[in-house]
Amino acid sequence: MTGDVPDILGRIKAVLPAGWFPDTTPVLDAILSGCAAAWSWCYAQIQVVQSQTRLATASGVGLDLFAYDFFGTAFVREGRTDAQWRQVIGRELLRPRATRAALQSALTDLTGRAPRIFEPAQPGDTGAYAARGGRPFALAYGAAGGWGSLRYPYQAFVVAFRPAESGIPGVSGWGQGAGGYGVGAIEYASLDMSAGQVTDGQIMAEITKNIPIACTAWTRLSN
Repeated sequence: MTGDVPDILGRIKAVLPAGWFPDTTPVLDAILSGCAAAWSWCYAQIQVVQSQTRLATASGVGLDLFAYDFFGTAFVREGRTDAQWRQVIGRELLRPRATRAALQSALTDLTGRAPRIFEPAQPGDTGAYAARGGRPFALAYGAAGGWGSLRYPYQAFVVAFRPAESGIPGVSGWGQGAGGYGVGAIEYASLDMSAGQVTDGQIMAEITKNIPIACTAWTRLSN
């Protein structure tokens, strides 16, 4: 195989002057194999480093460094597998920004729950007294739509939902008879141990990253 010890050994011996050594050279092979082993290790490391320079082939800590290089500490793995993490990084790199659709997509990806967005200057959100082209709007007083106002341009009201609680895998809930002191699937736990934990700060930061600079998003976080 290219780059393994026999391959490197063969390459070294191929450039030695003809006639210097007999056909069978066990001592020479042992000496040159030491050099070949070191160079084979270097070759393998080069292949690993090369794979870590591309998102499609990076893995492990290489993916973490890839994300840190682009996003700093604001964007972390949070227990994702390499395949999941690679997909999330790629989506974040190419994510549209500064539109309502971009904000909705970003919050849905972060929390797993689509936000509610209401723009008081947007007739599609507020509805209107007169239907356009004879087609009624799908709105109803007290049931859909909302009071609009052109006095609030470039503003939106956002209800961002926290992720559904995912619990702590492998640990029994309170009051369940799954173990005893020091045995079984029970233990002292904290919210920090909850899988897939997304903080309120992360949600607010995601909103800030995805709205236009001149807009205001009045935000309420909800469970």
